Amino acid sequence: MLASAQTRGTETFFVMSNNADKNQVIEFVQNSDGTVVAKETFDTQGRGTGGVNDPLEAQGSLTLSADRSLLFAANAGSGDITVFQVIGGRLIFLNRQASGGSNPVAIAQSQNRVYVLNQGGAGSVVGFQMGFRGQLLPIANSTAFLSANAAGGSSISISPDGQTLAVVERLTNNIDTFHINANGTLGTLVANPSAGVGAFSGRFAPNGKLIVSETGSTISAISSYAVNSNGTLSAVTQSLTTNGSANCWNAITPNGAFVYASNAGTSNISGFSIGKNGALTALNSSSIVASNPENATNLDITISGDGKFFYSLNAMVGTVGVFAIQPNGTLLEVDEIPGFTAAEGFNGIAAL
Repeated sequence: MLASAQTRGTETFFVMSNNADKNQVIEFVQNSDGTVVAKETFDTQGRGTGGVNDPLEAQGSLTLSADRSLLFAANAGSGDITVFQVIGGRLIFLNRQASGGSNPVAIAQSQNRVYVLNQGGAGSVVGFQMGFRGQLLPIANSTAFLSANAAGGSSISISPDGQTLAVVERLTNNIDTFHINANGTLGTLVANPSAGVGAFSGRFAPNGKLIVSETGSTISAISSYAVNSNGTLSAVTQSLTTNGSANCWNAITPNGAFVYASNAGTSNISGFSIGKNGALTALNSSSIVASNPENATNLDITISGDGKFFYSLNAMVGTVGVFAIQPNGTLLEVDEIPGFTAAEGFNGIAAL
């Protein structure tokens, strides 16, 4: 049973179309009666890749700055990045910048720097300095290549102290770390084999631990790591089962208390608490804390800036699942919001 609209506060979130002809960002807002609708569409002025389901095979193609004042969109088809200013929930186009590589799929931001993961070609990470009105200025000599050609880079994340950048390579099952130098260039790549099978997305928690989603061979899992001073990783929790399949994405609450895993194959969400040392513990005996409609194939997931709401991009049914995050970390279903066409290659979700 859905929770009443009165349990919700003001909501605004964004979903990216990844359309091959004209990539767009759709704004969803809450009306005064509590209903949430697709309100406005904003052109990135770039192109996506199109497709049917999860064509980017990555997390972070639509990324908000830490202060929620800027929104970055990856235009994988045209090889560039769009920067929007966020004012009162609306988007204002600021500029578009070449990604410095091929097929950009994920973006990470820390203070006045932005790093882009290019999945195509040799695979690379490129750094940018943020200038006036969100202009992205390439940092000289900041391009760093992944461990192999066609490595399948699928996520990028920056540690809370701004010192380490982590990239997950989906096809090699490596987790790459780079030291971020004072001038924004990247140090030597350190390739760490994933503790489990099918590493896909790595996100840093506020305590500095890296949490990685693993698709697994049959049942998916989630691991957490400490980053050592030399860039190597030490597993804290190794391949804890999500009791679902195709876990490719994870989202961490702003206070660092909980992490949620998106099991696309079973159309449900798993939840875990994060200990001070980074250890993960399932929130209940099954770890499943929410279910989406059958065959929803939930992809990207995100959490609102105030940590109160969880959003699930259900690409194969064309909806967004909305859940209220309870004090104990469990999820209470609030709504299932239509607003885009199913199975048309949508990728990327971000919430204010």
